[in-house]
Amino acid sequence: MARSIGFGATLSVSGRRVLVVGAGGSALGQVAALRDAGARVTVVAPDAVQSIADLAERDVVQWHARSYDAADVTGPDAELVVAATGDSELDDRIAADAAAAGRWCTVATTDGADGATRHARQAAGTVVLVGGGPGDPGLITVAGMDAVRGADVVVTDRLAPLGVLNDLDVEVVDVGKIPRGRFTPQEEINRILVEQAQAGKRVVRLKGGDNFVFGRGGEEVEACAAAGIPVEVIPGVTSAIAGPALAGIPVTHRGLSQGFTIVSGHVPPGDPRSTLDWAALARSGTDLVLLMAVATLPAITAALIAEGLDPATPAATVADAALPTQQVVRGDVATIAARMTEAGIGAPAITVIGQVAGFDPRA
Repeated sequence: MARSIGFGATLSVSGRRVLVVGAGGSALGQVAALRDAGARVTVVAPDAVQSIADLAERDVVQWHARSYDAADVTGPDAELVVAATGDSELDDRIAADAAAAGRWCTVATTDGADGATRHARQAAGTVVLVGGGPGDPGLITVAGMDAVRGADVVVTDRLAPLGVLNDLDVEVVDVGKIPRGRFTPQEEINRILVEQAQAGKRVVRLKGGDNFVFGRGGEEVEACAAAGIPVEVIPGVTSAIAGPALAGIPVTHRGLSQGFTIVSGHVPPGDPRSTLDWAALARSGTDLVLLMAVATLPAITAALIAEGLDPATPAATVADAALPTQQVVRGDVATIAARMTEAGIGAPAITVIGQVAGFDPRA
């Protein structure tokens, strides 16, 4: 009878220091799952995919941009070691170093090189657009999770529920867009989707929220359709609703609001690229849910007040909704931008303006 060489177990890593060696597609799901579980993550790798670099820039994880050294597994940041370089020889060496140091180590599954590890090659591939919800892996839909598990390739963004990629034998392509930082042009994302599908692979385009709510899902459908690639759409829970809800803010509430308006704050009022009628929004009588409005919030609130919105109208900003780093800042239209800055909040964040932002179920 053959003897097992291992024993599967679930470890509690909340508050524990975990070292992840590697910051490519092989490491992305591991890093995200550890973050979701409350671990204190340190990453060692010369380069990082955009989503991991973004986590480091936001101080969610620490990243040492250098090559692995055997001394890493003996340091204080290595109560648990995760070898996830994508190089099987290097991963085996890291595991051996960790064992010699008396540290627990797990080796991440290496991405399939040709997308055919678990699936027979198809004559023609497909693309599935999956809305991943607001970031918590538990908030992706059942259909969305099934699609991810059945994928050959996952093309993902930084705000997707990256923890769902943990322990999947799937090729991961990170095309995240970092505000005012590194990004992959949409045309390149479209090309990747088409190219991978034309190679006969089942491609999942995984995004945070819903692909069709400021997610450019429509553009990706158009690109695939033009290339004759079949596309399936699996909607997700949009962060425009879920983010406020996770902070206890209903976007509608009887007696307070009869509707809400979702707008992009990507460009400020007065910018030639803006097509929004801010005067009409100020008078709309609906709650306003602002996405991508961290940098532009001072200009937006000033414009709303100038157009007649009461400066005392309640407002709230929710950052990192559904994640362990979630923050909520409350105020009113006149003060919310300054309070957000004082709290050190950066993207991603959602701002709600309207009576519901002051909702208190205890009142």
